Amino acid sequence: MSTKSVPTLTLEGARTALAAAEARATEIGVPMNIAVVDSACHLLAFARMEGAKITSISIAMDKAFTAAGHRAPTSIYKDNVWPGGVAFGINNSNDGRFMTIAGGVPIVKGGVVVGAVGCSTGTPAQDEDVAGRGVEAVVRTFGLKAKL
Repeated sequence: MSTKSVPTLTLEGARTALAAAEARATEIGVPMNIAVVDSACHLLAFARMEGAKITSISIAMDKAFTAAGHRAPTSIYKDNVWPGGVAFGINNSNDGRFMTIAGGVPIVKGGVVVGAVGCSTGTPAQDEDVAGRGVEAVVRTFGLKAKL
């Protein structure tokens, strides 16, 4: 047989992440766009909180896409994407969807990325904090691991 099974985040897991991220955004007073994707980078859940920036909708989705697809938090690119950096221009890959701004955090099970949370509207640090809370809720609830 030439197929294999790949673990992936469920809708229940995505809803858990979304609720926790939304609670954290409310706690810090920054309305967010929050996206949760599965292991194949497909959107499972999304929320645009009242007051979140319209222009940040696709950014949140792309942060989740990048974190799941590249299997790393989007914050790792900060020092490498400037002119002369080893990853300069990477943001143009994947039809411009590759995000190099903090706020995308993968969710890991058994060393395999099963999904990711992406947040946008705040500062990069706020976005990563809120996404991290979503990931932590999934980890706590379902016994997975966070890759921060």
